[in-house]
Amino acid sequence: MMNGFMYGNIFEEEERFQRQAIFPKLLCQNAEDFSFSSTSFNRDAVKAGTGRRFLGGLLDHSSYCYTLEVSFYSYILGGTTSTVPYTEEAYMKLGRNVARTFLDYYRLNTISERPLAPIPNTRKEKMPPFKSVPQRGPGNSHPGRKLEKRSQTNPMEHSHSS
Repeated sequence: MMNGFMYGNIFEEEERFQRQAIFPKLLCQNAEDFSFSSTSFNRDAVKAGTGRRFLGGLLDHSSYCYTLEVSFYSYILGGTTSTVPYTEEAYMKLGRNVARTFLDYYRLNTISERPLAPIPNTRKEKMPPFKSVPQRGPGNSHPGRKLEKRSQTNPMEHSHSS
């Protein structure tokens, strides 16, 4: 086969199956060398040991696994019969388009109900605000940094008297 295309899993729930098709459809819009019409969703027994099939059955219902395949030879420009040979740059461009598609996908699916990884709260109490003040120590001609507690008072109260 020519072009880039994907394999995806089949799910019993129609909504989940339809949602899985969003990423390859977006990739088809972003990459002239990707073919959604050659993308296939299956659960072939011979593919049961692949990462796509194994992880697809292991992960939660909001995760989708794909296999991206790309021709070693060439791709066909959409709407034509012209073939364009793949070069190293063309493969790199497809990779960039996959990354752009991730951005589009996550912008489109603003289902950010939970962060991807929990962010631990390591602070037990609110820390006082600090500012950095240059300081020169004995025998050191380079300014160092010393953290100094910021005053919570009005800055006008600290004016110098002459």
